[in-house]
Amino acid sequence: MQVPFHFVLLFYYNLLKRTWVMSSDLINIGLGFLEGFALIISPCILPILPIILAGSLAGSKKRPLGIVTGFVLTFALFTFFSRKLVQYSGIDLSLIRHISFAVLFLLGVVMMSTYLSEKFARFTQRLANVGASVGTQLKEGYYSGVVFGGLIGLVWTPCAGPILAAVIVQTVIQTTSLSSFFIVLAFGLGAAIPMLIIALFGRGIMAKLGFFRNRAELLRKLVGLVIIASVFYMIYSDSLTLSFAKTPDNQTQTTALIDGVSEPYPAPEIAGITAWINSSPIEISQLKGKVILIDFWTYSCINCMRTLPYLKDWYAKYHDKGFEIIGVHSPEFDFEKNLENVKNAVTQDGIQYPVALDNNFATWRNFSNRYWPAHYLIDKNGNVVYEHFGEGEYAETENNIRFLLGLKQTATPANFGEEVNYGTQTPETYLGYARMENYASPEPITHNHPAKYLFPVSLDENQWALQGNWNITLQRIVSAEKEAALRIHFNARKVFIVMGSATGFSIDVKLLLNGQPVTSEKGKDVVNSRITVKNNRLYEAVVLPHPSSDILEIIASAPGLEVYTFTFGS
Repeated sequence: MQVPFHFVLLFYYNLLKRTWVMSSDLINIGLGFLEGFALIISPCILPILPIILAGSLAGSKKRPLGIVTGFVLTFALFTFFSRKLVQYSGIDLSLIRHISFAVLFLLGVVMMSTYLSEKFARFTQRLANVGASVGTQLKEGYYSGVVFGGLIGLVWTPCAGPILAAVIVQTVIQTTSLSSFFIVLAFGLGAAIPMLIIALFGRGIMAKLGFFRNRAELLRKLVGLVIIASVFYMIYSDSLTLSFAKTPDNQTQTTALIDGVSEPYPAPEIAGITAWINSSPIEISQLKGKVILIDFWTYSCINCMRTLPYLKDWYAKYHDKGFEIIGVHSPEFDFEKNLENVKNAVTQDGIQYPVALDNNFATWRNFSNRYWPAHYLIDKNGNVVYEHFGEGEYAETENNIRFLLGLKQTATPANFGEEVNYGTQTPETYLGYARMENYASPEPITHNHPAKYLFPVSLDENQWALQGNWNITLQRIVSAEKEAALRIHFNARKVFIVMGSATGFSIDVKLLLNGQPVTSEKGKDVVNSRITVKNNRLYEAVVLPHPSSDILEIIASAPGLEVYTFTFGS
């Protein structure tokens, strides 16, 4: 059978791209090794080498290996956490890459300039001297070689200067964790090799250091030149990658798994399920040959609710192509264990994929999960290849679904709009005494019995307080009289409240925003400045034009109003 010409072009395109990405990673790994090895020529390193020598001569023959292990470990952890800090900060990675290229270029310029290098050395010399003085106090048997090497690693950190900064920048801007790991490993090995030689061969090698002293400036400038050349190479690599991936109308082309787990593992069992909705019981082994997304969620979690439009969209688009979603409903509150409550939520939210009630957290524990929501993507062979916790990364998740399904043509990622700003926004606020924070009424709380509370004169941002008779229990507070009230000082655009009725009858809740009835700022569950509460669920109370700092007051029309938590949106 003749192969169509466009398939031939696609084959060579993918081959070229994979070859280019692989060569780019190998070059960065090689640079990491060279930059680690180049630490031996850093100006303030040579005075510290006698400390390493002294430490290696004391103790057993295994002590030098311990010193090197501690040294490499210090650098590896430092670089690893620099990357993770960027990942969890939520900063746009494309901006990070542009800034990183500029920083790398400046570091290369510093290394090529004797004047700038001397300035930088004087800036860091004081830190190095402090570390060196501490290092000389380590005695045989007082600390292990690993601890000694770790301390020396900290001493070398300021001395490494531009070289260490360069490898950190290269690690941060890598697009895959595996490449980052090998860069850190190569850098650590490069730095450890001359150190191990010094530790093993001792005084004999010290006599040879004149070669480095006489040529330190030239070698430093050569390393600076290599760093500058690597910047231009990475910029060119980026532009070529973008030209490969660019498609019209904001579409993307699925060519690789993005941010997959470093080591795929067999999917844990779905076990201990108390009930299934939209399906008979399912086992992962029954779905071999399908791509599966496990979604840990709970129906009163606002973060879970914001992921639902994406999940439903993916299920509609890819279910007939071999894609399956299993919503594992793991309850945060006791009322979420009720089958009828979950069924009502599934119906109301229009969920059509299977939902499993994990009331005993058996499946949660099998996956070692810790978050709502959490997504685990399983390939056709039954292995977990991608994980994501919390909101966001929807385009990446959809890309990975398409990649595992073998869909290589262009597609427009789903986008349902709302972005969450966690910077100054009030965090989720729990009211039960098990997780209570920022309580501000002057009276101490009384556990599991009604007590009278009063509002304070003022509330600081993120604080909340009670007035009237309330019963504070493990997970919730319950109004014990008519007109019992609660105030919270929040900073956000949207306010959601998880509430219910302990009596089984409807309870009206009056809302005041900064002392005035909630009218134009009302959420979808507010009618005439009131929310009618009966079912235990999440209620939308306030929607402002933009995020601001305000005080919301809720007033119960009768005893029995249950309030669990406030959550916020932007």
